[in-house]
Amino acid sequence: MTQHPKIYVAGHRGMVGSAIVRQLLAQDQPAERIVTRTHAELDLTNQAAVNAFFAEEKPDQVYLAAAKVGGILANNTYPAEFIYQNLMMQANIIDAAFRNSVQKLLFLGSSCIYPKLADQPMREDALLTGTLEPTNEPYAIAKIAGIKLCESYNRQYGQSHGVDYRSVMPTNLYGPGDNYHPENSHVIPALIRRFHEAKLANAPSVAIWGTGTPRREFLYVDDMAAASVHVMQLPKATYDQHTTPMQSHINVGFGSDVTIAEVAQAIAHTVGYAGHIEFDTTKPDGAPRKWMDSHRLNNLGWQAQVHLREGLALAYQDFLIAH
Repeated sequence: MTQHPKIYVAGHRGMVGSAIVRQLLAQDQPAERIVTRTHAELDLTNQAAVNAFFAEEKPDQVYLAAAKVGGILANNTYPAEFIYQNLMMQANIIDAAFRNSVQKLLFLGSSCIYPKLADQPMREDALLTGTLEPTNEPYAIAKIAGIKLCESYNRQYGQSHGVDYRSVMPTNLYGPGDNYHPENSHVIPALIRRFHEAKLANAPSVAIWGTGTPRREFLYVDDMAAASVHVMQLPKATYDQHTTPMQSHINVGFGSDVTIAEVAQAIAHTVGYAGHIEFDTTKPDGAPRKWMDSHRLNNLGWQAQVHLREGLALAYQDFLIAH
């Protein structure tokens, strides 16, 4: 019987990291072969601490899901923290992994790596072809650096050391473990909270920013975790066939998008809010459309499973437990 690999999941308390742990356990990875550390136990921005951790634990595989994340307000308010902390965490983990003979690593990025005016759906080859969205540029630059770190280690040490570091770029994620903070959350958790509170207060209407016409793609977080494990486990020859050494990242999307108005109506229905939904057209809409081209991943044998209505019901259950 083959020995199960020792797998380090960085960021296991986050929405994506916790979903990756669930996915690994569902695939019969023994819990004792999954290594995790809380922020209190290991500061990933501390290079010496990260090096010591890798030297001691010697994992076989790494899922790099740790990141400092937030919405537009947080990104705009703390740009220095967003670029510095993410750069440091990635650089420390990827380099320590290499120095401790980790051959397999998966880096999780973000759809914000693509230019603000990228053609829709956004393909992998749109990377570095235009100007980024200014509000989250520091975060996006850090994520792009993470992709290029993985590629650079592959190019320099792939042949000599068997290094095989891969990157996946998720679309907008939602689901268990999401952040429901009133100011710092993304659109789905923010609307779940707002409609829930409106239902409790018997509020006659709920106002939503913008016209409701922008289109967004949403992916349930356990689908993202399944895609991550799928990509990590692909044979190297297969992965190499579908990527190039300097464009090795893979998009992970649901495959279709919906309008903000449709999302709002679906959430109101899920929560059981029967009032009126109004659109505050004095507020900004943001980009008219953000949709990922996931053909590369689909061609590699993976497809999203959880549809929006089903995913929203699961997300709302999670919200009720947390609140």
